[in-house]
Amino acid sequence: MTQAFTSEESSESEAMSSEAAAAAASSCSREFRANPHPVYAALREQAPVCPLSPPHGVETYLITRYDDARAALADPRLSKDMYGAIDAYHRIFGDSSIALDDNMLFSDPPKHTRLRRIVGSTFTPKRVESLRTRVQQITDELLDACPTSGPVNLLPEFCFPLPLHVICELLGVPENERKQAQEWSATVAQTGFGPEARKALEIAEGNLRDYLVDLCARKRSAPESDLLSALVTAQDQEGALTDHELVSTAWVLLFAGHKSTAYQIGNAVYHLLSRPDQKDLALRDANAMNMAIEEIFRFETSVENSTFRHAKEDVVIRDTLIPKGALVQISITGANRDPEMFTAPGELDVQRPGVQATHLAFGYGPHYCIGAPLARLEMQIALGTLFRRHPRMTLAVAPEDARWLTVPFPAFRGLAELPVVLDPS
Repeated sequence: MTQAFTSEESSESEAMSSEAAAAAASSCSREFRANPHPVYAALREQAPVCPLSPPHGVETYLITRYDDARAALADPRLSKDMYGAIDAYHRIFGDSSIALDDNMLFSDPPKHTRLRRIVGSTFTPKRVESLRTRVQQITDELLDACPTSGPVNLLPEFCFPLPLHVICELLGVPENERKQAQEWSATVAQTGFGPEARKALEIAEGNLRDYLVDLCARKRSAPESDLLSALVTAQDQEGALTDHELVSTAWVLLFAGHKSTAYQIGNAVYHLLSRPDQKDLALRDANAMNMAIEEIFRFETSVENSTFRHAKEDVVIRDTLIPKGALVQISITGANRDPEMFTAPGELDVQRPGVQATHLAFGYGPHYCIGAPLARLEMQIALGTLFRRHPRMTLAVAPEDARWLTVPFPAFRGLAELPVVLDPS
């Protein structure tokens, strides 16, 4: 999960500039959630490694500059194994998440190396590319069902069902079971820290765990050609995934494999429709669209912050001491708009050179997103088909009136709704 926090009331935060302190203090507000970029700009300038006091009360540091973020994403002193900080883990997530977090996203070498090797042997570029025809078919079917003459909210009608159907087909989730899995995932994605929210999270995660245990058992007894069946039987020289690891891996692929892409498709459509000149440049040909997609990953990534890391030892970054045991988050959004790395970072430039090799939307280092090829494939087909079929599509609201997710602790950066008119004529 990703979170936003308020500034710590300590000598460190008092030494912070008033601008940066105000920015950090606003980071739970609806205004921040609607537009976090000014806050991250202030923090990059005044407090690039910012001590925070989040609602769970665990000492936390937020990194916002590009070079620091890139280094931190690959720093072995910043552990992804939250079991190594189990007290902090319990305070943040409670007990219900533990059974779903025994996967490569929340582990360090050598365990991470083993899990990623096994998953990588099944989740191959060839398997992803084999989905191209099916992704195109699903895209066309969803657009066929969308009304063209009046406003339609593209998020529930197109942006979410496309990656959900794709990841479910990849994993082998039966079609009649997908809606329920999506509803449980949505609850997890939008849950905060209050007692009621924590209870909803516990129920949703318990239901997902039970469902995936049953699904894995079905794949073991009657394997098919899907990814989950392959994971059931995959092994390396150190053996196969344990039952616990298998269920947790299925969970992270299902959850991360559709939520982040769904919001990213929505972000892309919104920003291209808000900037007709950039849209025209992006639609010149397939290569231009691919470049535009990479720039949108940089400009408005749906993954605002990295998942938690914790310091295994005292770590100094930009003269700030991160003490052993403290939690660390890396602002992907902040890093991707760092003016020390990108010229005019607050402008969308779909012809920006070299952006694919530099943006951090998929992370960096050992934990670089294994699903990046699938996300790119879905974005290319979704956007290319949408704008080809509906070249005159417009937003149904003024760009400044678009509603972004403003729940206090969302896992993603994205729109709350995306009303468009596909054929204004």
